[in-house]
Amino acid sequence: MTHCTTHSLFADDCRVQRVHQICDTNGVVVVDRFTSALPTPMRLRDLIRQIRASRTAADERSVVQKECAYIRSTFREEDNVWRCRNVAKLLYIHMLGYPAHFGQLECLKLIASPRYTDKRIGYLGAMLLLDERQDVHLLITNSLKNDLNSQAQFVVGLALCCLGAICSVEMSRDLAGEVERLMKSSNTYIKKKAALCAAKIVRKVPELMEMFLPAARSLITEKNHGCLITGIILITEMCENSSETLVYFKKMVPNLVRILKNLIMAGYSPEHDVCGVSDPFLQIKILRLLRLLGRNDSESSEIMNDILAQVATNTESSKNVGNAILYETVISIMEIKSEGGLRVLGVNILGRFLLNTDKNIRYVALTTLLKTVSADYNAVQRHRTTIVECLKDPDVSIRKKAMELCFALINSNNIRTMSKELILFLEKADPEFKSICSSNLCISAEKYSPGHKWHIDTVIKILTTAGNYIRDDVVGSLIELISMTNSLHSYAVQQLYKQLNGDLESKQPMIQVAMWALGEFADLLTVPVNDLDSNDSQPIEVLDVKEDDVIEKCEQLLMANGMTIVTKEYSIAALIKLSARYPNTASRVKQIIDLFGCDHNVELQQRAVEFASLFSKHNHLRVGLLERMPPMTVRADKRNGVQNGDVTEEDLNYENELSNEISKSDVKPPPTSSLLDILDLNVSPVKSIDSNKSMPIIPQSTAVNVLDLLVGLDLNPTTDNTLNQNPIGIPSLVNNISNESQTNIFDGFLNEVKPNLQINNSIEPIVAFNKNGLKIDFNFERPADDPTLCVISLMATNSSPYPMDEFLFSAAVPKTFQLQLMPPSSNRIAESNMGAVNQVIKVTNPNKNPLKLRLKIEYQHNGNKVEETSDVTSFPVTTWQ
Repeated sequence: MTHCTTHSLFADDCRVQRVHQICDTNGVVVVDRFTSALPTPMRLRDLIRQIRASRTAADERSVVQKECAYIRSTFREEDNVWRCRNVAKLLYIHMLGYPAHFGQLECLKLIASPRYTDKRIGYLGAMLLLDERQDVHLLITNSLKNDLNSQAQFVVGLALCCLGAICSVEMSRDLAGEVERLMKSSNTYIKKKAALCAAKIVRKVPELMEMFLPAARSLITEKNHGCLITGIILITEMCENSSETLVYFKKMVPNLVRILKNLIMAGYSPEHDVCGVSDPFLQIKILRLLRLLGRNDSESSEIMNDILAQVATNTESSKNVGNAILYETVISIMEIKSEGGLRVLGVNILGRFLLNTDKNIRYVALTTLLKTVSADYNAVQRHRTTIVECLKDPDVSIRKKAMELCFALINSNNIRTMSKELILFLEKADPEFKSICSSNLCISAEKYSPGHKWHIDTVIKILTTAGNYIRDDVVGSLIELISMTNSLHSYAVQQLYKQLNGDLESKQPMIQVAMWALGEFADLLTVPVNDLDSNDSQPIEVLDVKEDDVIEKCEQLLMANGMTIVTKEYSIAALIKLSARYPNTASRVKQIIDLFGCDHNVELQQRAVEFASLFSKHNHLRVGLLERMPPMTVRADKRNGVQNGDVTEEDLNYENELSNEISKSDVKPPPTSSLLDILDLNVSPVKSIDSNKSMPIIPQSTAVNVLDLLVGLDLNPTTDNTLNQNPIGIPSLVNNISNESQTNIFDGFLNEVKPNLQINNSIEPIVAFNKNGLKIDFNFERPADDPTLCVISLMATNSSPYPMDEFLFSAAVPKTFQLQLMPPSSNRIAESNMGAVNQVIKVTNPNKNPLKLRLKIEYQHNGNKVEETSDVTSFPVTTWQ
């Protein structure tokens, strides 16, 4: 006979050691076995207290790691008594950001437990630690099915909550029938949870929504507000996922209107009252569903008009609950086909929001007005004064939204007043606002300018106010404007010269424009200019400027350490041109330019060396080379944001005005007789055969280089007799080059001389991409002399209210094609179709196969990085024919 005794000892680690001894009848120990039993675990509140008492992050990690190690050991020991407490602590540790994935299986064990307290912690752990990416979550399906059939409503509620949180496609298909059955239950507690779970299943597997249609429709007739609001959530989810379901539920619009009317007219109900408003949550859900059902539907919208007007006029706006309902009402009014008077009422509500002292309400009002400005422009214009006042708000987010809305409200009638207000805002704006504000101001001034003089004055003011935050495109736009307005050359250069004082390092974009203007029109600094804004055309005070003062100013800018390389490049280019405007200063200009021949910057050094050679090697050509540039022409799509080829009446008037100004200009064409001097040929003059002028005889090797340089020009072939008299026919070569080609070569010999090709423009354009406001159009051109080449002109426009920055277009073609992408005109697409980015794509197709193009588009939009890919295969049939 044997007997067993158990003794308890305390080990060094403060854990209980139980010693089991099995003895025989004589008291001799047969088996001596040790087993360990863990002590009572720490309570959750004690763990929280310890973590909060940690002084440093290292102390906190130490507490968490020690407790996690203990919890792991209890899991290994299969300690069923304290599993619930340990999982609860593990969930708190997970909420702090520490890894807790090792407790996933323990959650499943708790869910399988018959005790409600264990199930509650188990389901909570499953919702926090599991999702459809974890394989473990598939093991929970059977437990969920058992609990959905439980007789206890709270167990069923736990299962429905967990299913709605972690359901996958497979789980949704397996348990959708159980959820649909529970939606018909007489228990309102179960019914509302089943409706919310069904909404998640529909979102995950849209093809299952047909199963829930009858039950969802019956929920609209429920008297219980909890069931009613969950039913509306389910119907909204179904309508957003299926257009057929949307049409199906449009017949329920009168019922929804009746429910909303009862809520408004109902008296005080303690059960549903929130700050004096009857169930605002239900009202907001109904308004959102009505907005969805009435969009682009005149009949449904007409049914809603009266109730929306009642909500807008009867809801109390003194409390935040009422403001929430009013906000949803305004959004619904703007999105459905509502009456004009109702839209004005909605905009007026937003105008009242702008006067509210709560910053959040003002921000919401500005954001909503920005969305609705395109729907009812005139109604929003009535609140322009209040919107402009928001530019002075101390909250930075409100100032930003007010600035965006102000630009949306600018038109040809208010451009003067709005530009003044925005320039005042620009003076005190934060640095992050100055760049976008100045750029949009220049775009608006260019689009709605009442006159060239006002346009120039405004952009100069913007340049001096925004300083170095100006974008590069503003500098180029002002240079183009000054160049094409011949009558204001004197006025522009004088106004820009006046700005060259004070702290110049902080306004370098303005200096760049001023240097360009001085280089072109410095001789007009002392020419009297009439005040075009005055009725009696009084002359403006003439500047007392000496030639040496202008040279000294340019020299100061070149020598300043704070100037950027771009500014110095503008300055040195202005200096070389000043040597032609002021001939007496040529020697001093040469001395200044020579100093930069050894500059550390390669670009500046190259310019200095090239310009210095004009004083020595080509001094006889310097004055001719440095003549004024011809007036620039500005494309209509750049000014007005229209597509290439679209001609408006304003464009025609603009081009006529520009033509008249150019015809009055005294700009002399560059001389064309110095072609051979520019090419720097080693020639000796001889008597020409059929001309009284001397003609050069050029060595054979040099002549070949000349022909290589001018390859592609439409030259008349020389006869055999001419070749015998002159080995390479230089007189015929020079005489037969077109005037346009001579001008291209002479005007800087830096531009590539392009062949005169005949283009086939009979290919229809296509829309290659249109998504999220970004539209990319393809126009096609084919050179007549190369049937394998197709030139695609890309034009990208942005119809959204936010600009698209860092725009990058990439393309790929099959191996049988050759693709060449030219640099884009800009990496920024202005908002609201106010500008476009152009890029040229050259595709060579030697086999004339059908073209397939894969596009990759990247850009920054409203603070988010967007990446899109698309395949274009629907090219016109005539692309390669």
